[in-house]
Amino acid sequence: MRDTLERIAEDVTRCRACPRLVAWREEVARVKRRAYRAETYWGRPVPGFGDAPAALLVLGLAPGAHGANRTGRMFTGDASGDFLYAALHRAGFASQPTSERRGDGLTLRGCYVSAAARCAPPDNAPSAEELARCAPFLDRELAALWPRAILALGAVAWEAALGALARAGIEVPRPRPRFAHGAELALPGAPALLASYHVWSMALWRLPAWLL
Repeated sequence: MRDTLERIAEDVTRCRACPRLVAWREEVARVKRRAYRAETYWGRPVPGFGDAPAALLVLGLAPGAHGANRTGRMFTGDASGDFLYAALHRAGFASQPTSERRGDGLTLRGCYVSAAARCAPPDNAPSAEELARCAPFLDRELAALWPRAILALGAVAWEAALGALARAGIEVPRPRPRFAHGAELALPGAPALLASYHVWSMALWRLPAWLL
């Protein structure tokens, strides 16, 4: 049976493989931030979001505790999403520059947004073991999309992307290329890998013209 993004999303949202992350995401959803006390938090793993086929896969670190863990959509409901979707809108990948909640009318065109970890982690720091448990979801998304480029937002996302490419059979150089803001890595038969230090830095970094 052919894997689909919809099936992957269902499997992501049901995952309870990491006890520490399950406890944290559910505690945050129960206690809430004062500004969001009236809202019902998502409090589950957050699936990827976007369009298929996708020329661009944007890969972040993990859902924000009061952002995607609250809204249920990647990079939605916090400052990082404000910067990301505004940049994607300027580049023609997003239908609008804002992302406040699921059902707000935002759609992506030729772009898919995901993360190395699917649950909000304490201190925004998933462990190596937790990232390894999430890796099969990224592997499946990469196989379903096989985009022209992957934009890694930060070193953890960069390493996750390199690992996914290696598991997909791409020959990744050893030692692995190190993350650096603005770096580009082109490997035969693979999506180009692009690096941005953080979503806040995207305004200072231009996507290559061949991708737009």
